[in-house]
Amino acid sequence: MSIEGPQSGFGGSTGAMVRDVPGQVGGSVWDSFAGLWWLVYTKPRNEKALAEDLERMGIGCFLPLARVRRRYSGRSVEATIPLFPSYLFFRGGEDQRLVSLRTNRVVRVIRVVEQERLEEDLRNIHLACRSDQPVDLYPGLRSGQRCRVVSGSLQGMEGVVLRRRGLCRVYVGVEVLGQSAELEIDPSLLEVIQ
Repeated sequence: MSIEGPQSGFGGSTGAMVRDVPGQVGGSVWDSFAGLWWLVYTKPRNEKALAEDLERMGIGCFLPLARVRRRYSGRSVEATIPLFPSYLFFRGGEDQRLVSLRTNRVVRVIRVVEQERLEEDLRNIHLACRSDQPVDLYPGLRSGQRCRVVSGSLQGMEGVVLRRRGLCRVYVGVEVLGQSAELEIDPSLLEVIQ
């Protein structure tokens, strides 16, 4: 499996790279494999492992990845994370769909109705990820939106996004008491509440 993308610095806080199919020389995943595009919703944190499993089985997949810097215990660490957490794309037929389900890494496989539209979108994502431009990994988190913490010690807590710059400032209030607090939290731990 080849990894493509910027090899230099991160141009600020993020850069991006794309995980494509093996044996690719100048082509792209959509040119290398036949069949329909499928959207896979994976179990949490199974995107990379599923991509590797599919590669071993000869199923072409597309997993956009982004490189980010995170702070853990006071030190800066580089991490490569999925651009779309819990999602991966692959090409194939019904047999490949069933094989992907048997990996025990998949929640569901979704048939893509608008194949041409998805292919165009994936080409654009591929180009964006190969560029050296910063990528906003959590554009759905905007000021004023209600959100929920999905993992970590604060899992289940709900609040309102106050502002975004690297870490999110989240407002948590106890309305009955008329009291509130703000905390900073990594946006990868949040999901928007509709």
